[in-house]
Amino acid sequence: MSAHGPMPRSSWVFPALAVLLFLVVTVTGYSFTLSTGGGVFAIVLLVILFGTVFAAVHHSEVIAERIGEPFGTLLLTLAVTIIEVALITTIMLGDKPAPELARDTVFAVVMIVCNGLVGLCVFIGGLRYREQGFQVSGANVYLSVLIALATLTLIMPNYTLTTPGPVYSTLQLGFVDLVTIVLYGVFLYTQTVLHKDYFVHERTEGEGGEAHLPGKLLALSIVLLLISLLAVVLLAKKFSLVVDAVADRIGAPPAFAGLLVALLILMPEGVSAITAARKNDLQKSINLALGSSLATIGLTIPAVGLATYVIEQPLVLGLNAQSSVLLFLTFLLSMLTFGTGRTNVLFGLVHMVVFAVYAFMVFVP
Repeated sequence: MSAHGPMPRSSWVFPALAVLLFLVVTVTGYSFTLSTGGGVFAIVLLVILFGTVFAAVHHSEVIAERIGEPFGTLLLTLAVTIIEVALITTIMLGDKPAPELARDTVFAVVMIVCNGLVGLCVFIGGLRYREQGFQVSGANVYLSVLIALATLTLIMPNYTLTTPGPVYSTLQLGFVDLVTIVLYGVFLYTQTVLHKDYFVHERTEGEGGEAHLPGKLLALSIVLLLISLLAVVLLAKKFSLVVDAVADRIGAPPAFAGLLVALLILMPEGVSAITAARKNDLQKSINLALGSSLATIGLTIPAVGLATYVIEQPLVLGLNAQSSVLLFLTFLLSMLTFGTGRTNVLFGLVHMVVFAVYAFMVFVP
């Protein structure tokens, strides 16, 4: 979907279908199982859900073009984070306890974004333009906050003494949630007020500027964005049942659910990042990619932590040794990749190899 030109039909058809599907399922009391022809329902649900997520991102982009950067990228990131929190919380509340889902999803997002998506964007940009530039100062801000948040939420729980790892005590989790929100809030203030120039690379002539959208189109996009987000939240429960059924059928490991949720929520944002790299706007790709990782940890972990406190469920956060090594390697490579302000094909390929290792280890740990 493009944010330019007339509004595509899919941007309002899929949200309408999602709301309609939810109403039909609710009224009929349909109970999903793969053994009773549920495969067709699962396919229909996934198609509508993916389409609705893309529609939400499209409307976010329409609004983003009006408000400009970096606020536009921030809006897109927040919309995707709302979808992520809804899916994670709903699956955790499903028939099968999934205390590790938030950890697996957050880790999957970091791996997909910092290795798969960043690697692909850098690789594509390198093939097309040999080298691409970006703001080193902005990348350093992203990485410093991301490394701190990832360590506090995914590594530190393994080494606490109040409770045996990999979980925080209630008091510890509340404190970490608080400092996570504060740190992310200060990052947003830095990105949108103090140092906006860190996150906007110098554009080529003829590019940039805020889009002058008709008021009616902007208002319609705002309404449809809210409907799209609501529709995804409403269908999250049925999606959780499909995830459980598919995982049981193929004998997938527990981390599979987190990987699937991460792929669903990151796909439209990933398409936007890759498109930006193809247009020689690697700065926007970095804003989308690293911004997604930051929002996932800075907003999702506190939200899920609050939800688990309310529903009195445990929240497993600490990574195992294998995943910790991959996380450390990812941050080390990221510091090297974003350390010079210029990228090339080899940087992208190395990141994609690390992502391939992560994906392989999910199924063959």
